[in-house]
Amino acid sequence: MNFESGFVGESLEPEEKQLGQRRRLIIIAAAVVVALVALILLLHGGTEESTVIGNEDSVPRVTVVRPGRSDVSVAIKATGTLAARREMPVGVVGDGGQIAAVLVEPGDWVAAGQVLARVERSVQSQQLASLAASVQVARADARLAQNDLDRAQALVSRGFISKADLDRKTATRDAAIARVGVAEAQHREQQARIGRLDIRAPAAGLVLTRAVEPGQVISPSSGVLFRLAKGGEMELLAKLSEADLARIPVGARVAVTPVGSEKSYTGEIWQVAPVVDPQSRLGIARVALRYDRDLRPGGFATASIVSGMSQASVLPESALQSDDRGSYVYIVNSKDVIERRAVKVGQVSAGGVTITEGLSGSESVVTLAGGFMTSGQKVKPQIERPEQDNKRG
Repeated sequence: MNFESGFVGESLEPEEKQLGQRRRLIIIAAAVVVALVALILLLHGGTEESTVIGNEDSVPRVTVVRPGRSDVSVAIKATGTLAARREMPVGVVGDGGQIAAVLVEPGDWVAAGQVLARVERSVQSQQLASLAASVQVARADARLAQNDLDRAQALVSRGFISKADLDRKTATRDAAIARVGVAEAQHREQQARIGRLDIRAPAAGLVLTRAVEPGQVISPSSGVLFRLAKGGEMELLAKLSEADLARIPVGARVAVTPVGSEKSYTGEIWQVAPVVDPQSRLGIARVALRYDRDLRPGGFATASIVSGMSQASVLPESALQSDDRGSYVYIVNSKDVIERRAVKVGQVSAGGVTITEGLSGSESVVTLAGGFMTSGQKVKPQIERPEQDNKRG
């Protein structure tokens, strides 16, 4: 009996343990499910709220301006070479010879007729002295012939000298006077030849180049020895397209900036080329400039030519962007979304950048942080106030 009771108790104990373990597993699983549901609800609600807050905070504020349209000067950009407005090449005028002295250097100012260089003239000087002596001899012969004629005229009335002798003495006197004239002319010719041994400035101006040294032998075939700029006046030979040439009047103001210099020089167009190069399709506008030591003939320079006035928008330089497709600005449309707008840039000045094409003036143009914007981006525009304009300007 005891044996049977013990056997039954031992067989029921594992079954009760299994049932208890199942209940605990069910309870734990239910708790996990409830916790997951609560977590999901919590996360879902928090995400919506944070999304709303995040979207609100992520919309950037941008400063915009409505530029409008105003009167601006129309400037045409050009490049060209600086040169003397009236260049004077100076070479050998006479027979030439050996250079005895060079009296000027490049950069010197000279007066009209001033001696630039002298040619050795010892032989010519002796020839001049010989001709001067010949003049004196001719004059002495002329005086003697005149005296003979005077005595013959006193004796002809007494019959001592015939009329024929008187005529011969008159002819002798006249020939002697003529020989005086010839001698004097030869003397003056030699003086002129010696004078041409002095190489002189044809007009007042600035010495640009010197290509002769003392001891050098020169001749009429030696070419240019000096180059002078008449009056020191300079010019820019600005190269322009056919269309730009047609828009530029004589007398238009020009700002010229030599390469390597930040200073601009004011000039005006004094001549527009009547022809256009058939190869490059460019013409020359000649810009007159006053002398300045920084304006060196042969140098390269840029020019800004004012050809008139027009209506255009002016933006601060910070609003302008550029890439491989060209210049552009960002505008904010009616839905507060960024749009890219291609523009054409005109004159750049202290007042800003002139936009010649691409804007009507009524757009809201992003003035700051445009480099961090992208097309299609949502923004909060803030109109720039006049006080800010004044401060920036």
